[in-house]
Amino acid sequence: MVFKCQEDSFLKQFKTKIVSSEFATLDWTKPHGGVEKLKGFNVICEDTILFPEGGGQPCDYGTLGGFPVRNVQRKGTTAVHFVESPTSFEQDAEVLQTLDYARRLDHMQQHSGQHLITALFDREFKYDTTSWSLGSSVSHIQLSTPHLISRESLDLIERQANDLIREGREVSVVLVDPEVAQEFQDARAPRGLPKDHEGLARVVRIEGIESNMCCGTHVSNLSQLQCIKLLFAEKVKTNIFVHFVVGERVLGKLGEVFQREQQLTQALKGGPGQHLELVQKLQQNVKGSRKYFVQLLKDFATAEAERLEDLPKKERPKYFALHRRDGIEVDFINTFLRVAPEGIFYFLTVSEGVSAGSSAKGHLVLRGDPEIVEILGPQIVELLEGKGNGKEGNFQGKINNLSRLQDCQALLEAQFKPKKIIEAPPANEVELAKEE
Repeated sequence: MVFKCQEDSFLKQFKTKIVSSEFATLDWTKPHGGVEKLKGFNVICEDTILFPEGGGQPCDYGTLGGFPVRNVQRKGTTAVHFVESPTSFEQDAEVLQTLDYARRLDHMQQHSGQHLITALFDREFKYDTTSWSLGSSVSHIQLSTPHLISRESLDLIERQANDLIREGREVSVVLVDPEVAQEFQDARAPRGLPKDHEGLARVVRIEGIESNMCCGTHVSNLSQLQCIKLLFAEKVKTNIFVHFVVGERVLGKLGEVFQREQQLTQALKGGPGQHLELVQKLQQNVKGSRKYFVQLLKDFATAEAERLEDLPKKERPKYFALHRRDGIEVDFINTFLRVAPEGIFYFLTVSEGVSAGSSAKGHLVLRGDPEIVEILGPQIVELLEGKGNGKEGNFQGKINNLSRLQDCQALLEAQFKPKKIIEAPPANEVELAKEE
């Protein structure tokens, strides 16, 4: 079946009748992220101007009888609308459908633009488009070639596409009989017809460029695409993805890039022509500062370990805990343990958190008596919401939350707390007690 939206992709309102309405729920992905469980009704109408998802194109949004349509799916020859409504719709009742035209225009521009880009890559390089994705901000096509496409090749296709847009080539949709081979002789059909397809097939034709079998909504003239920008190409396994934007998205991307350029100019204290040089200088400074910082940490770790080493053995503590929260630098722990004296139980952590009460990630090491390590290791990583393992008196782990660091200290204190010794009475006192 060809829906009203496919007959006239620019129709914004349409009156039709209800065929059926059944209670349903929908896990709806909200425009700005997150999923919401919606209650409503799956509604089938005699016809629809709201495009059901298909051919790589997302469904349309709009309203039905004044209530929001959150999803449209094709089921055979019908379109099922999920309507977020508190009440059902009566069979044969007449309702008004309205279209979210801004969303439709965006989808038409990206989809028709994809057809044009696909045709030009095929014409210029004989690369087949095996799939495409209409993303929320950037779309891409997948080309069946292992060769990475150069910027010069992208610019060539982009230039040809925009020349055709300025010429205003006509885009038309014709219905053909799949049983008549001659009508399909010039039509690209990369995925073929759906298994449940019935009736005539739609072929989208760009004047003088190509014919492509497609169920989606399209512009009627290439000039309505405004412009095309090929952003970049990347290799994904054995294929090449070409990322692009069309029409209003080009303007949006330009605005986004310019705003970021202004922010960088303000942050770097230099104009766009200096951005790369200034960032490179910052990277060099950060690299140098980091190297210096790591060396300071190692010096500090060595000093702490030597301080313990200098203590007389009788004055050395039974356990020693040290926690650094100025960066995840495992070298700090390794340096400390290389110099630290034996015979002391060590509990060491490093993390990126500023305070002990933070939920920062980090690393921990326990070293000492194997029996005590085996007991305390699992308890401590559980308290710090991490995981780890060890053997022969060494336990290492990753941690995710330092808020219970004090509880870990309490475990150590309880473990090494001096045991109370009850002295036996003198022998003569025991004998006296027996005589009495």
